[in-house]
Amino acid sequence: MAKVREPFAYFKSLVALTLIILCLIAAQWQYQRGVDRHARNAIIEKHIALAPTSLDSVKDSPLAAEWQTVTTQGVFDPTKQILLKNRYSEGFYGFEVLTLFTTPNNEKFWVDRGWVKAGAAATIAPTITPPPTTPVSITGRLRLDSSLPRGSFFALPADGSGLISKLDAQSQLDTQDYYIDLLSGSESSLTPAVPAQLPELSDGPHMAYALQWLFFGGLVIYGRILIRRTR
Repeated sequence: MAKVREPFAYFKSLVALTLIILCLIAAQWQYQRGVDRHARNAIIEKHIALAPTSLDSVKDSPLAAEWQTVTTQGVFDPTKQILLKNRYSEGFYGFEVLTLFTTPNNEKFWVDRGWVKAGAAATIAPTITPPPTTPVSITGRLRLDSSLPRGSFFALPADGSGLISKLDAQSQLDTQDYYIDLLSGSESSLTPAVPAQLPELSDGPHMAYALQWLFFGGLVIYGRILIRRTR
């Protein structure tokens, strides 16, 4: 009789071992996510506390300077504009407004001019105050192009054509691999009523989840011991 039971006992032990390994992998994954998020938050906090600097001094290494406040000069092109929809602010739907900006060196990049409330419905584009068309100075946070907010968006070029892909819009315009969250400018109208928000600078629940997975692994071990004792 014991010989009949033995293969089944081995099978249960194998299942338990597999579950324990999976719990350990999940715990390690959550722990690493927590470490990475903490490191990212530390970098953001450090960079936003730095004194403003010129864009020219950091544009060659935007990854190392992301979130730092920079200043630059140039001209907005109101005919090249992107509206990122499904953006929330204080319980209201709206859009982030990105407008093309060109420096005197003919370098082009997007400037996030902040949030505006949607029209009569969440999917209806709002009326947007056009930026100045004369040369201006702007101050904003340097951001990587890869960190542009995700989601659907409207593109509103001069000809009034409809939806396009963000990647297509940028490749056609050959913009830089960074953009700027506008904070203020040489004209008062450039200061956003609702500027682009900083990310939530918390470490999140990843460490708690890591401990939770370790706890689950311990439960599997405890359950397997109980089954052996019962037998």
